Amino acid sequence: MEKEPRITIVIPAYNEAGRITPTLRITVEYMRSRKEPFEVLVVDDGSRDDTVEVVEAVGRDLPEVRCLRNPSNMGKGAAVKNGVFNARGELVAFVDADSSTRISDLQRLVEAVERGADIAIGSRAHRYSVIPVKQPWQRQTAGKVFNFLCRMGLGLTVSDSQCGFKLFTRSAARDIFSTSRIEGFCFDVELLYLAGKKKYRVREVPVTWSDDRASRVKLGRDSLGMFLGLAEIRLNDRKGLYS
Repeated sequence: MEKEPRITIVIPAYNEAGRITPTLRITVEYMRSRKEPFEVLVVDDGSRDDTVEVVEAVGRDLPEVRCLRNPSNMGKGAAVKNGVFNARGELVAFVDADSSTRISDLQRLVEAVERGADIAIGSRAHRYSVIPVKQPWQRQTAGKVFNFLCRMGLGLTVSDSQCGFKLFTRSAARDIFSTSRIEGFCFDVELLYLAGKKKYRVREVPVTWSDDRASRVKLGRDSLGMFLGLAEIRLNDRKGLYS
């Protein structure tokens, strides 16, 4: 009888056919080395390339990998939510398809949860984090401003809300995602805001992270969307949508 996975890895993907294969192979190799049951769920967010076909091909070779599909391009938050509600693991992590964060750092997140946290998040701002390839100074500055606004506007206490490397207990993940409403890039902030409202324990841990020069994040367009997302979170709360 197949054992239920202890950890589910959720990887949101949009037009990732060109780089998803090495990410999946590295992830599976590491997870197998842990000697405990796991699954990897790639959630295709309406890709226009061959992402689904590539992931399904990898899955025929690596049976731990499954591909889920959103009906259209709904946003990273919607893709992660799909994965969370299909996850069978008692712990649910989500990681980016570009492997910016070293997958072996997952152990640090697991240890944080084992010590009592409900949510553990990778933090590039942690004093023990290692950043071999830094972001351009413009992105670094925008990130610092955004985190400042998260603290001032929403009362978040974390130093890095946007690192795409987070681990939840499954119960905490499903509780928070059942309340969340933002489907775009600002979904990370909303999750952490809801975690605070629901009194979940959040722990930041150091990671090794390298900037991906092929990132599709556009500084001007996506920064505006992030700032509007903060306003949306405040408005949703005032309307009682998070109650």
